[in-house]
Amino acid sequence: MFNEFKKSMQWGDETLTLETGKIARQADGTVIATLGETSVMANVTFAKEAKPGQDFFPLTVHYQEKYYAAGKIPGGFFKREARPSEKETLTARLIDRPIRPLFVSGFKHEVLVMCTVLSHDLVNDPDVVAMIAASAALTISGVPFMGPIAGARVGFSNGQYVLNPSVEDMDHLRSNPEQRLDLVIAGTKDAVMMVESEAYELTEEEMLGAVQFGHDAIKPVIDLIISLAEECAKEPFNFVAPDYSELYAKVKAAGEEQMRAAFAIKDKQDRVNAVAAAREAVKATLTEEELADINLGSAFKKLESSILRGDVINGGARIDGRSTTDVRAISSEVGILPRTHGSALFTRGETQGLVVTTLGTGDDEQIIDALHGNSRSNFLLHYNFPPYSVGEVGRVGSPGRREIGHGKLAWRALQAVLPAATDFPYTIRVVSEITESNGSSSMASVCGGSLSMMDAGVPLTAPVAGVAMGLILEDDGRFAVLTDILGDEDHLGDMDFKVAGTENGITSLQMDIKVAGITAEIMKQALAQAKDGRLHILGEMAKALTSAGEFSVHAPRIETMQIPTDKIREVIGSGGKVIREIVEVSGAKVDINDDGVIKIASSNGEAIQKAYDMIYSIVAEPEVGKIYKGKVVKIVDFGAFVNFFGKRDGLVHVSQLEARRVNHPSDVVKEGQEVWVKLLGFDDRGKVRLAMRDVNQETGEEIVAEAEAE
Repeated sequence: MFNEFKKSMQWGDETLTLETGKIARQADGTVIATLGETSVMANVTFAKEAKPGQDFFPLTVHYQEKYYAAGKIPGGFFKREARPSEKETLTARLIDRPIRPLFVSGFKHEVLVMCTVLSHDLVNDPDVVAMIAASAALTISGVPFMGPIAGARVGFSNGQYVLNPSVEDMDHLRSNPEQRLDLVIAGTKDAVMMVESEAYELTEEEMLGAVQFGHDAIKPVIDLIISLAEECAKEPFNFVAPDYSELYAKVKAAGEEQMRAAFAIKDKQDRVNAVAAAREAVKATLTEEELADINLGSAFKKLESSILRGDVINGGARIDGRSTTDVRAISSEVGILPRTHGSALFTRGETQGLVVTTLGTGDDEQIIDALHGNSRSNFLLHYNFPPYSVGEVGRVGSPGRREIGHGKLAWRALQAVLPAATDFPYTIRVVSEITESNGSSSMASVCGGSLSMMDAGVPLTAPVAGVAMGLILEDDGRFAVLTDILGDEDHLGDMDFKVAGTENGITSLQMDIKVAGITAEIMKQALAQAKDGRLHILGEMAKALTSAGEFSVHAPRIETMQIPTDKIREVIGSGGKVIREIVEVSGAKVDINDDGVIKIASSNGEAIQKAYDMIYSIVAEPEVGKIYKGKVVKIVDFGAFVNFFGKRDGLVHVSQLEARRVNHPSDVVKEGQEVWVKLLGFDDRGKVRLAMRDVNQETGEEIVAEAEAE
């Protein structure tokens, strides 16, 4: 009934298996990849005809984590998987980025890649497994895909690179000083296609070594995919790339001169308008048949690309007049919003980010529900890219894949320099509003985020800056690496290579390329140029911060205190009664964790002190010989009971009320009266013995001490 095919190999410490032929046989290609006990199914389908008039490549990649894979039931009211989580969105992008450039040029049929996590062993992250499964499914599907690719994760611990470190090792990297890198790499056998990383101030040499280590590790996986395809791949789809050489020649003849003049304009909006005018002038020379040709857009892009790339590769200036290593003019300002906790406006050329930091308490932490368990995050970074930032109109809705991806890149770059939660017990939310964009708004978010957090008083270990690098790679091997690329250079170039870090090293690296890979030589030069650019930007940023940022009066103050774990129950009280009373009486927020660390937060210092005193009175033990202020709660014939230490009461015997003989306690005190008492000690039954006679009831000072002073 089934025509099954299966290939396996030892990969690192685990067995990697690829199998097909049993499940989802109606898809064009289906492969289940298993690493350890983590299994991901990838299904590929593609349309056999392109939609009429379609002038782009409609590739869609979905990645889905099914909770049953880890033996869990989803939370929420409906108890089923709903909208994609951040992890699912980022993994879908991770798969899309290395495979998209490898489809045959001119192929515009709709392609759908769906990756579903079927089993998760909580050790091997399914994202790399999904990438391998997707590549294998594409390779056997018959779609015109010039792969295969493979992916791997690389860690760096104790000076050694680690292949596919466990989920636990990569989780909460910031709190694990032994782990300094979480890098995912994808590529073909000959070249690297994609890199995504979170690093902790690695040098350029260490980062390049990680990329090379990962690339070597994926080569056997590519051989395994090829071995599977040799046995079961479908016949290649009969696709011939369209020949639009005649159309291109006509477009070039009619528009090259005007298009070249348009690209000589340095201002972005003026240049965009001039390019649009040049296009319209060319269209006026074309026939109706040529105007209807779906390759017209490709012809225009080829012309624009040849103009932009040719000038640079031949040693000329870039379209805005800069050399290949120049960074655009930078302006940095902090503290520009009066009511926010921290704010910065970072402008680099025609790219600008308004970045705002808000400090919160433990209640504001994000709860992350993942396959490998629930966790909390006290650092959030959100990136917004409204249409007006590029002078366009458009629909505004919930964050898309691009916003989530750019925000995560900036998050990775900045979290490496955050203080430990024990030193700075705040939840930090950074929001980057991109107000202008012409190249690398994610790196502007890194720079602005660093400035705004320092403006808010967050004690970063070092400021962080980021820069985007580009590449022009010609067929004859000539290349040029561009520092701080413009939007047009990204669109018409061959690489988007983003590097962020401190003066001491790299904290994040992301690379996407549009050609069949880049060499170690190109990457080495890109990293060197990026370091120079990063150091220049850090110098410009330093001009905005002449002194350390101070806490806004509107930001909450948080004090921490440690209590014995066996006292947590007493502070919370039955049904939370005690802690609710502390919050209501003091006006402060109170968070308690399982380790006995209590965070008390309020913008009012008196409220924090009140809550602190109330908690302290519950968990602390009274000291013999110390004087306390209390309240008389009950009067009996032989003395008065005084509440003097939290909920603790003690007896002031009638003989200890005053230095004279007292007939009845009511002659001296009344219920509800505040009095000063000295703790004499405890009797044989543990009862508290107090004295009022030894304390000056007006000043609270010990009378014996006053007598000695006299």
